[in-house]
Formats: sequence, C-alpha cells, structure tokens
Amino acid sequence: MDTIRFELNTRPVSWEGQASARLLDTLRRDFSCLSVKCGCGEGECGACAVLVDGRLINSCCVAMGAVDGKAILTLEGFRETPQFAALNRAFADFSAVQCGFCTPGMVLAAHALLTARPDPSEAEIREGLSGNLCRCTGYNAIVNAVKAAAKEGLW
Repeated sequence: MDTIRFELNTRPVSWEGQASARLLDTLRRDFSCLSVKCGCGEGECGACAVLVDGRLINSCCVAMGAVDGKAILTLEGFRETPQFAALNRAFADFSAVQCGFCTPGMVLAAHALLTARPDPSEAEIREGLSGNLCRCTGYNAIVNAVKAAAKEGLW
C-alpha cells in the first residue's frame, strides 16, 4: 500500500492504495467525485477530464502515484466559483447542454482555456475544447457559450 497526498478541490487529502490505481476510479469511488466519468477509458473522449495543477488531463490515463503532491480540481470544486457561474449561465443561454455526459469535461476544458487565454478566438476555443467529445449538442453551441463566458472578464 502506498500513501498518496494531494489537494482535491482545495482541500488536502490522503489516500492509501496501489500507486498504479487509476485516478478516475479513485476520484469516483473514494472521493465521490461523480462528475468524473468513464466514457472511453482510453483518453479520447474527455468525460474524465480534471485539472491537475491547472492543466487539463484525462484521469482515466493517470495513475494515483502521479498525483502525489499535486492539486486536483474537479467540477465538484469548480462549481463554487464565479467562473463556473459564468460558464454555467452561458451554457444554459446557448443551449450548449443536452444529455450532460460531456458537460463536466467541457466546462473544465473551457476554464483551462480561458485561464490561459482570457479572450480566445473561435479557432482557439475549438482547439481548447478538442479532445472532449459531445454526441448530442454539437460544438457550435458550446463554442458560442465559451465566447459569451469569456466576455464576462472573469479570467
């Protein structure tokens, strides 16, 4: 057994288990982060996206040992911020959500993008959201929602 210490949604936590365990499974099972979903299990769909030290990653491809000492942000922690409120409002206003399966990953990808580029072009938004698949809504509504959220100037 290994002890892994990290910050989860701004709180210090520790976890005991095999360092090779998937971050995705641990977040869901042991920390009740149900926004983190297994879509493909291969890092192709973005349903398991989280931020690790501010960088968007697919948690299905990361072992617990790799997050020792890191800061992880899931939608459960992000939803308490003004930036989430802006993205949530924009996603609703532009009908950028249908089934909701991809939404946590899309929102975290948008946040990561806007943190790096507060006034992105449409091409930058599309690139920033790439790797996050949406099978229902279509990307134009999502891109327009991110553009609208960016205009609020919170990043």
